[in-house]
Amino acid sequence: MCEHCGCGDKDNSSVHQQVKDAIDQIRPYLQGHGGDIELVGVDPDNTVRVRLQGACSGCPGAVQTIKLGVERMLKQKVPQVKGVVAV
Repeated sequence: MCEHCGCGDKDNSSVHQQVKDAIDQIRPYLQGHGGDIELVGVDPDNTVRVRLQGACSGCPGAVQTIKLGVERMLKQKVPQVKGVVAV
């Protein structure tokens, strides 16, 4: 186990995979509206960083999409998630 590659951080990698899987389930909803979502990363404190793409990237409702849609669904599927921020 080392600090450089994170090989000892099984919990965070597990959370990352769970988040990735959940985002893959959310993606079709956004694509149905001409948008998409990219998982940028999961911070050590389990804050998820995402990037909205397509029609969602400049949408005035993007903040609501992140907080009321993506964050709510991610927290339901992966309870360790503390929050979601758009980058």
